[in-house]
Amino acid sequence: MKLTNKLLAATAIVSASASIANATELEVMHWWTSGGEAAAVAEFAKAFDATGHTWVDAAIAGGENARAVMVSRITGGDPMGAFQFNHGRQAEELIEAGLLRDITEIAEAEGWLDLVNPPSLLEACTVDGRVYCAPVNIHSWQWLWVSHKAFADAGLDVPANWAEFAASADALEAAGKIPMAMGQEGWQQSGAFNVMMASLLPSDIFLSVYGDKDADVAAGAEVASVFAAADAARSMSANSTVQNWNDATNLVITGQAGGQIMGDWAQGEFAVAGSVAGEDYSCLPGLGTNPRLSTGGDAFYFPVLDDAEQSAAQAELAALLLKPDVQVSFNLAKGSLPVRGDIDLSAANDCMQKGLALLADGALLPDPTMLITPDTVNQINTLFTEFFADSSISAADAQAEFAEIIADAE
Repeated sequence: MKLTNKLLAATAIVSASASIANATELEVMHWWTSGGEAAAVAEFAKAFDATGHTWVDAAIAGGENARAVMVSRITGGDPMGAFQFNHGRQAEELIEAGLLRDITEIAEAEGWLDLVNPPSLLEACTVDGRVYCAPVNIHSWQWLWVSHKAFADAGLDVPANWAEFAASADALEAAGKIPMAMGQEGWQQSGAFNVMMASLLPSDIFLSVYGDKDADVAAGAEVASVFAAADAARSMSANSTVQNWNDATNLVITGQAGGQIMGDWAQGEFAVAGSVAGEDYSCLPGLGTNPRLSTGGDAFYFPVLDDAEQSAAQAELAALLLKPDVQVSFNLAKGSLPVRGDIDLSAANDCMQKGLALLADGALLPDPTMLITPDTVNQINTLFTEFFADSSISAADAQAEFAEIIADAE
């Protein structure tokens, strides 16, 4: 096996050298459009352009919108060179249709099987023993971002956990603050609910609901307590009228809101704003109650192309995305954790160091999108869009509908 890997690696190097002589443009589609995201994706583009090829950036705002366009392009016979999806089951149908490139040989030549940590990330790219995507980061949802300015203005101590944060809502409102920033999109609202379920309950409840699709557990007393917390979050975010997640993050950065439940990609926005972790804001993994990370994140897929030069450029990009220096520069900008377990991130800030410690300790959960289909994800998003928009929907009624969705999930 070692000899085979060495031969494959040598072949890859020769192929790479040959392809530089035939530099080509490669269209890359993604949904990274906020300030922090744009800074991160620029690191990929810079590294790819350094090979002699050209990264043609095709950013589309909003994950759901972007995915629809990407799938339409690929199934319509007009594929891009590469595209970003989340880890999980989003690409299953495209793989089954034979529209995505098998990059197993690249993964083997680059040693991904030994390097990617946790292994579940590469497993999420693997179908019937073949690798179809390059995982580039670990993004975790389980964070509460807290504005020091908002709490100082309200004369309050910075909370250390969800209970203290929720108890501060009235005082924050009295000080003219929005207790919780929340964008008006279903994925943000369902994401906050999933963070509560992962952070306020034992892991086995979370896994029973999303892994085993146990509707009885979804309808039970433990999950009812999470819907009660979601009801409180609905009240705390009632005056948060922004649409986009990064606009909600900006409310925290500027001290207009007390906090936000959002994934670690929010760190990119704090970095662009020049905010300092531990001084201007706090980050509470697991809502400060049950610290753990979900192992979601992003991966790049490569459509099957007829053009030999573009196919060669695809192979170079796939290998490049997991190179040590590229992993460091991209993830430091993005606020995410690297997928390689062998690189130095001593330059990471306080929040990223917390994430790295949890990763090292194995305090991990799979992201729900790795366990349920995109259709089920959309149903849950719709449920929470309605729940957060209409205060007449009780927590009990929302839970009953949630249990029905889980009962029908695959």
